[in-house]
Amino acid sequence: MTQKSSVRATLVVLYTARLEECRDFYGGLGLEFAAERHGQGPEHYAAVLADSAVFELYPARPDRESGALRLGFAVIGAAATPPLAPGRHLLTDPDGRTVDVHAG
Repeated sequence: MTQKSSVRATLVVLYTARLEECRDFYGGLGLEFAAERHGQGPEHYAAVLADSAVFELYPARPDRESGALRLGFAVIGAAATPPLAPGRHLLTDPDGRTVDVHAG
């Protein structure tokens, strides 16, 4: 592992054709989504993470799709739906992305 950077992620946006299914999947990990719409843009979902980063789910379009991507989250396993035992879990979201979940 390299030296820790002072850079931190502030925004992650996933474009998905399975918007509601992804909202349910990530909501099951404990993310609390709010529906949003900016101006004439599409309705989407946003959740603020513990470090104030924003995680958003947008409907996919032909010119905007999130393909292969691996995400990692630290969650409270007992609060997940379904509950997760403490430890590492490799889950798959509705779009087939691997989600590395560390349950505490």
